[in-house]
Amino acid sequence: MTVLIDQATHLRTLVQEHRRATVIAVTSGKGGVGKSNIAVNLAIQLSAAGKKVVLLDADLGLANADVLCNIDLPCNLSHVIARKKELSEVMVKAPGGFSLIGGASGLARMADLSDQDRQRLITALVELEERADIILIDTGAGISPNVLSFTRAADHVLVVTTPEPTAITDAYAVVKVLSRDQSERRISLLVNQVRSAQEARVVHERISKVARQFLSVSVFDAGYVFSDEQVSAAVRRRTPFVLGAPRCPASQCLTQLAMRLQQGVIGNVASGGGFFNRMSRWFRR
Repeated sequence: MTVLIDQATHLRTLVQEHRRATVIAVTSGKGGVGKSNIAVNLAIQLSAAGKKVVLLDADLGLANADVLCNIDLPCNLSHVIARKKELSEVMVKAPGGFSLIGGASGLARMADLSDQDRQRLITALVELEERADIILIDTGAGISPNVLSFTRAADHVLVVTTPEPTAITDAYAVVKVLSRDQSERRISLLVNQVRSAQEARVVHERISKVARQFLSVSVFDAGYVFSDEQVSAAVRRRTPFVLGAPRCPASQCLTQLAMRLQQGVIGNVASGGGFFNRMSRWFRR
């Protein structure tokens, strides 16, 4: 665990003065909460706002962002791990205007990378930051070393949960692990598949109160996404729901989330602040 923290700290020191992209890790405590779907549709909405967005599908071994976008990838992260391709060479244009770097589905080795393999992938983010305004990292679920490598290299972690008790418990576990290294990273919570805004507020308050009391960590409120039949219908069609049903309640929620992120990035860049200063105001609104 100490090795992973040292790697992330070294990476931050290396690129702090030269980076320009905002790096957001989208993660969850358990699978099945809609994390990858959120990442794909958020990438589209941020692209629509005029940002150059790269989505890195780092759900190693169980990647599915390409499936959600109906893309057949000739190359993916497994080719980078095997040193057959550079990260930039496996990047493709996805529906909605963002760039996708696909993960490898069903490969056991991708789910159990060595420290050297993980470091090579994380270091490659330095190159991506010269090409993008925003890098979204769709991590795997849980708190495995692979997941923690990416969340610790990010500057903002968006934890996705649902109102289900098991999902809430696992989301708090993620927050607890992330709180241990005391970095400048900001953590926020997005509650997916809610029936009402009040339900989302209850979930956020429950996690944020415990995190503040026992971990001395602030978990910011990223909002919510309504439970919406259009979302499951879009998955079956392999079409991102913000493109297939742009006016449905779930799409409107993603628009609101993207707008809040967009406002934070633009406002802080305009003020001339550094990378970490730009991150400092996100989700306070």
